[in-house]
Amino acid sequence: MPSTDEILGVILGGGRGQRLYPLTKLRAKPAVPIAGKYRLIDIPISNCINAGIHRIAVLTQFKSVSLHRHIAQTYIFDAFNRGWVQILAAEQRTDDPGWYQGTADAVRKQLLEIESARAPYVLILAGDHLYRMDYEALAEYHWQNQADITVAVQPVPRGEASRFGLLKTEADGRITDFVEKPKDPDVLARFVSREDAERPYLGSMGIYMFNTQVLVDLLKSTEDTDFGGEVIPRAIETRRVFGYHFDGYWEDIGTIRSFYDTNLSLARPNPPFNLNDQHAPLYTRARFLPGSILAGATLENVLLADGCKIGRAEIRDSIVGLRSIVADGARISRTILMGCDYYEEEPQGLPLGIGPDCEIEGAIIDKNVRVGAGVVIRPFPPGTELDSGDWAVQDGIVVVAKSVTLSAGTYIGP
Repeated sequence: MPSTDEILGVILGGGRGQRLYPLTKLRAKPAVPIAGKYRLIDIPISNCINAGIHRIAVLTQFKSVSLHRHIAQTYIFDAFNRGWVQILAAEQRTDDPGWYQGTADAVRKQLLEIESARAPYVLILAGDHLYRMDYEALAEYHWQNQADITVAVQPVPRGEASRFGLLKTEADGRITDFVEKPKDPDVLARFVSREDAERPYLGSMGIYMFNTQVLVDLLKSTEDTDFGGEVIPRAIETRRVFGYHFDGYWEDIGTIRSFYDTNLSLARPNPPFNLNDQHAPLYTRARFLPGSILAGATLENVLLADGCKIGRAEIRDSIVGLRSIVADGARISRTILMGCDYYEEEPQGLPLGIGPDCEIEGAIIDKNVRVGAGVVIRPFPPGTELDSGDWAVQDGIVVVAKSVTLSAGTYIGP
């Protein structure tokens, strides 16, 4: 049987990330911080490394400077390892002046680089999901079934079916039908695949393993721009396409609401996703920060990252990111503090972090934000959408953009 060393990992760096705005105002979606100290791109790269896939290409396009910097500073293999993590940025060429038009088009435009890796297999991944998967087990399933393409699939609740590509499989796992994000009730009824009233469907996770030559042939013979909507449905007719079942934790971090809820779930005593799996760790940049200082703070259900300075504050059900600074008297609940990229020795004006006597609830505070004394932030009713420039409201959640200053006494709320 082949080995995972023969697989090239290709991670799609995401589009404009409009549903995560304003977190994507200045950065690509996979560069968005998560769980206090990681970035979204760390998830698929860590899964690859843990599975023995050490050749990884990341396809980028929009606002990708911070993503490039993070990858360059983090994933450095030594001279005794043939591995690498390479950026394949979108570029205009004389024969094709356009940018990436979709997932399949992005891979098509980088086929020369993909073929030059000389890997017999390509594993295509998204850069904005939170999950832990053993790609080696997926690869073994692909090889055992002599598949041309293997699609990772998971059970899907009835109420979420229209968000996924749905598929039907035979008893041996071969996929016989595929439809992308159906809304027609008749189509949904036809794609019921499981005897489970709560989760009757099988949905694509956007994870595809291809025999490299099959991938090349499919992309060179068509102008299809999307894997889920075009390439996979077309391939089912002529290729051996199988579904690899996965029933572990998996979350698509595609909206502010999902980002917010997923992060806060990690601060619970028994989170749904285990960050502490010693057999499959998550990797990120080593920052060599000191331990956090708690000078009289009260914390309850808080995920606290390194290098923080917390005064006599009350923080509950929250994420406190790297280098976060919270002054005395602050009360913070159900909030994500992303922290800071640096420390200030001599602040000019308001210092970085959360000032004294602030009350912040139901918010996301991006990096390097300066919040003056007595600032109050309250959540809006679910469904509320606003954009003030410095801050926005998405589905009722207040999001303060990166490097914004909120002067003392500012009130944000309904």
